[in-house]
Amino acid sequence: MAQNMMLYWGSGSPPCWRVMIALEEKMLQGYKHKLLSFEKNEHKCEEVKALNPRAQVPTFKHGDIVVNESFAACLYLESAFKSQGTRLIPDDPTEQAFVYQRVFETNNLQQKMYDVAFYEYYVPEGERLESALKRNKESLVTELKLWDGYLEKMGKGSYLAGKSFTMADVVCFPVIAYFPRLHCPREHCPRLMEYYEMLKDRPSIKASWPPHWLEKPEGPDMLKNL
Repeated sequence: MAQNMMLYWGSGSPPCWRVMIALEEKMLQGYKHKLLSFEKNEHKCEEVKALNPRAQVPTFKHGDIVVNESFAACLYLESAFKSQGTRLIPDDPTEQAFVYQRVFETNNLQQKMYDVAFYEYYVPEGERLESALKRNKESLVTELKLWDGYLEKMGKGSYLAGKSFTMADVVCFPVIAYFPRLHCPREHCPRLMEYYEMLKDRPSIKASWPPHWLEKPEGPDMLKNL
């Protein structure tokens, strides 16, 4: 089944990484894939554009089905292979709602991390303001405290949506992994860092770990002064 799948991806991209974790959790190893360089703008190649008019990765194809948004691809894999591998979405509507809540909340954490770590990348030099970056940092610290509170409330050893590994963890872990890599002060998110340590050696996560992170485990200190 996996041989009919094709994934175009970039190393270190949280959206790409979460799809790769989902593929591993659903026991779909052996899928075809193509690693593209962001630096060389390879993700904007004609091969990708033919499937994804936004020219973004991940671009995912299964047979004749094309799914390009990472959340959609992860949810598709769970739906199409529900009885295979790890069950990522529970049947109980209450538990299901909680998982979905954390899944979509990940957008907030991801965007606020990007707004600080990649501020200079996204904002042209002439438009950068120290006051804007300061607000971004304050917003990110507030967001981290919120997530830390979630884990604190659920107790030690908990996953993001309870005692079981779910789609919430698939989707959010690649974002959380950026905080230790970019030297975020641990005091801003001690429970998230405990969670990171608990999950970083999970087989699906280790198997899909960004190649350039393996080559250079230490990232730049973009979050050091948070």
